[in-house]
Amino acid sequence: MAKDSGTVTIKKYANRRLYNTGTSTYVTLDDLAVMVKKGEDFVVLDAKSGSDITHSVLTQIIFEQESKTGNTLLPVSFLRQLIAIYGDQLQMVVPSYLEHSMAALTGQQDQLRAQITKSYGDNPVARNMQLPIQMVEEQVRRNTEMFQKAMQMFSPFALAHAGTPEEEQKKSDTSKDIDDLKSQLKQLQDKINAIDS
Repeated sequence: MAKDSGTVTIKKYANRRLYNTGTSTYVTLDDLAVMVKKGEDFVVLDAKSGSDITHSVLTQIIFEQESKTGNTLLPVSFLRQLIAIYGDQLQMVVPSYLEHSMAALTGQQDQLRAQITKSYGDNPVARNMQLPIQMVEEQVRRNTEMFQKAMQMFSPFALAHAGTPEEEQKKSDTSKDIDDLKSQLKQLQDKINAIDS
């Protein structure tokens, strides 16, 4: 569907039709989802203004996948917390954190699949089992450490002194947020593994 090299340009017209300039064909959001799964790079441009609307189209693909499969990757609690972060100080950290977390998860998929096969063999029932909890916990621990390091870059002196009761409450809230992120990452990992099985 895509060119062998380079980024394919998809044009979106006012009638919501998407045109793949690499293949000179009209495509659907499902076709774009397949391209993403194959690792094909593309950019979506508004046909009239030429502005890059890739982000909104990818978000639309996620919305459609979530609504039609019934097998949601994004738990309601995660969506609520994500919405709550808009306008917050953490907003500038979250995109990078999520990007690195997903990159790490994607990079370890083959390793995790190999461990499952080694542990459970080629049993069809075992292939549909969730990852052993210790493997997920290890990934969550790594992601949490990465997040904490990122937060220290923005507040290097926060951990250097004992604060006021208000500051201690903020630390407690941050700890709760980190625990919530761990839980959400575990749920996300479980969903990914269920889809890949």
